[in-house]
Amino acid sequence: MLIFANIEFLWLLLAVPLFPLIYALVRAGRRRRLRRFGDEALVRELMPSWSGAKGWVRICLYSLAFMLFVIGLARPQIGARLKEREAKGAEIMICLDVSNSMLAQDYSPDRLSRAKLAISRIVDRLQDDRIGLILFAGSSFVQLPITTDYVSAKMFLNSISTQSVPVQGTAIGDAVLTAAKSFSIQSEKSRAIIVITDGENHEDDPVDAARQAAEMGIKVYTIGVGSLQGQPIPMDGELLRDNDGNIVVTRLDEVTLRKMASEGNGAYIHAGNEEFGLNPIIDDIRRMEEEKFKSVVFEEYDEQYMYFFALALALFILEMLIGERRHKKRLFV
Repeated sequence: MLIFANIEFLWLLLAVPLFPLIYALVRAGRRRRLRRFGDEALVRELMPSWSGAKGWVRICLYSLAFMLFVIGLARPQIGARLKEREAKGAEIMICLDVSNSMLAQDYSPDRLSRAKLAISRIVDRLQDDRIGLILFAGSSFVQLPITTDYVSAKMFLNSISTQSVPVQGTAIGDAVLTAAKSFSIQSEKSRAIIVITDGENHEDDPVDAARQAAEMGIKVYTIGVGSLQGQPIPMDGELLRDNDGNIVVTRLDEVTLRKMASEGNGAYIHAGNEEFGLNPIIDDIRRMEEEKFKSVVFEEYDEQYMYFFALALALFILEMLIGERRHKKRLFV
């Protein structure tokens, strides 16, 4: 695939057809002046060494050389060069709760939106660390595999909603185990799981899952999102109610999240509206032993401009050497 790094220079190609046109106009003006001087055929006999054909050859060569020179200025590049890149850092899997309880508005504008904003700001701080994203509610799945592509990470964040996981509920333990299996093969030391949730688990044993992750050398951090007194959940312009018609109130379960952090050799932080809690966790992860990661990445495209410049130079030289005089000697008599 051919691309141009400086594509704006290609506008100069519009000048290429003008060179033969201008030359034709000059030749036409010259003929008119010759007719004023005398008989055209007689005048040509007085200039036997002048070659009209060579003039056209020269202008064609000049036009072609100019075209190649412009293409060279536009820096044509072909293919994509693969290069093995080595970086140092940690691998971080973020498990984000997208259950309906994350729509509670004890944070502005709601728990989920505030969590997404905090993750986005943390991604801006990362350098060579690798990040992945797990979404969970009643089940979990890998939304973003472990990567250093921070642009893609932020794009995935924008598309997250409570509809991202069709099965409602809060299976925190399943999310932790999914994250533990999603680290790269190269990673052995600097691995961390950050769970962002209100802690209301209804499906499994998250404390046991954190313990299993710790046994694999993975630290588990928990961030509690919500208030202890609880908040109702707005849904479709109304408040969510249970089967008996009572308003559902979602409360932060700090006890479970503290136990998870303790068993996972990490830390628990209650998220605030100003300081969500990710910054101190990232600072703690940075103190872990950095690991070297090797990955094959697309780097710079192969430059081709030098070949176009070389051809253009050769044609410019050839154009100057041709001249406009006929050869005195002929190959065949």
